[in-house]
Amino acid sequence: MWSEIGYGTTENSPVTFCASPKDNAERKSETVGYILDHIEAKIVNPATGELAALGTTGEILIRGYCVMLEYWDDPAKTEECIGKDGWYKTGDIGSMDAFGYCRIQGRIKDMIIRGGENIYPAEIEQFLHTHPKVMEAQVVGVKDAHMGEEVCACIKLVEGEECTAEEIRAFCKDQIAHFKIPRYVLFVTSFPVTVTGKVQKNKLCEVAEKLLGM
Repeated sequence: MWSEIGYGTTENSPVTFCASPKDNAERKSETVGYILDHIEAKIVNPATGELAALGTTGEILIRGYCVMLEYWDDPAKTEECIGKDGWYKTGDIGSMDAFGYCRIQGRIKDMIIRGGENIYPAEIEQFLHTHPKVMEAQVVGVKDAHMGEEVCACIKLVEGEECTAEEIRAFCKDQIAHFKIPRYVLFVTSFPVTVTGKVQKNKLCEVAEKLLGM
């Protein structure tokens, strides 16, 4: 018997991590479960491909019977995502503990590089969602001449609530690392989404930079 918590990709048929009903509250709320039988998983440095230490954040790679053979009629994409040794690059950022439980941090393509610091939007978004006035928060990186990128939080407020950028930044102070505190805070009424309802971060970034006059 399995709980409803799980993680995987279409390319991996599709579930690779799954939780147990016997897991404690921390594992149920903070992880996507542990690696399933007969499947291998590892975390690597996305820049070098070197194996990361347990608990260290990096790209999640999967190998096993579940990995697809190839992308249809797209050998270049196949070669990009599946190594000759059979490891599939998920493009997801996460960490794994000694028991095989995985924590998801976000997507590599969404990562913000601010002055050499790697910032994962999902971490900031999760924190902002604890603010009582915030209904939904999406964090993107916007261009900056000095730092390369700066953190921008796009926030949809709870209906009837009012808030200021200063209030959001004050809420973050001393709660998350100073370099992760959004330099820009935009209040929006909607987000650009796909037909399946997934937020399009690339389009949201374009909207944010336009609103900021960049």
